[in-house]
Amino acid sequence: MVNLPELKVFVAAAEELNFSRAAQRLHLSQSAVSQNIQAIEKNYSVELFVRHGRSVQLSEAGQAILPMAREALNAARLVEDTLTTIHGEVAGELTIGCSTTSGKYLLPNLLAAFRAEYSAVRTRISVIQRATVIERLLNQTLALGVVSRKVEHRDLECTPLFEDKIILIVPAPHPWAKYGRALPADLVEQPFIRREDSSGTCEAVFEALKHFGISGDDMNVVMELGNAEAIEMAVEEGIGIAFVSELVAARGLALGKVRQVEIEGLNVSQTVYLCRQMASIFTRAEARFWEFTQSNRQNLSGNLLTNLGDLSHAPNIALK
Repeated sequence: MVNLPELKVFVAAAEELNFSRAAQRLHLSQSAVSQNIQAIEKNYSVELFVRHGRSVQLSEAGQAILPMAREALNAARLVEDTLTTIHGEVAGELTIGCSTTSGKYLLPNLLAAFRAEYSAVRTRISVIQRATVIERLLNQTLALGVVSRKVEHRDLECTPLFEDKIILIVPAPHPWAKYGRALPADLVEQPFIRREDSSGTCEAVFEALKHFGISGDDMNVVMELGNAEAIEMAVEEGIGIAFVSELVAARGLALGKVRQVEIEGLNVSQTVYLCRQMASIFTRAEARFWEFTQSNRQNLSGNLLTNLGDLSHAPNIALK
């Protein structure tokens, strides 16, 4: 009989379509993933994946059993939840998919506060792309997800988690640092470091700049990076200026390595949302976390910025 650990490996491999990424997601070796898949295929004389060198695709049999495998894992999750909470204790595992840089800073603090009340809950943050968060919410392999844009889908419910302010930072020796202000038109003359187009921060910034007749093509882009922390470090090194989340900039600002500059008439922010699949049955831990975020939402941003500004806390905040 196929067992739950084997099904978990199969589902991860089917969703990633890459054994190496599945192994990273499950904290296994790639050979362990391959051996698990091969064991199922051998035991049932069926091919679950079609191999093309390093890439794989689901076979017809793999496509057929994937929804059932997901249902079996979800049922097992609910059975475990019932067993662990039968005496009234909130326990079990809480996994949250996160696609936002600011969410990576927010969630560890939020989960720490949650576990102070529910210490028996095991928590895990899965940092993945926004499209992947939405996909896994819809196929019910994730119960909760944090994204930088509200998802308009009839099967998903999204509630505001906090408002993430996006600010312009410059190197400490930059001429703008002394006065702390500049005009929108001045931006196009500066060496600019930016995120990729699919980034929520990038989308929010250029949507706001459109009101001043400025597009991405007008900017003097000297570097594009896919990581907000790397962008902040590049600004520290004097490579250019950049828009980043206020949460990302907090430590550099506190150390005096970067300076915030106000752009006249430009206010950029993005709402970060907590989303759930409405058809999914919540475990007790998931239900309590949803309620917990609603009751604590007003204090999230202020408390987090206070912690990030305190350099004794800063090294423990960011996730890699």
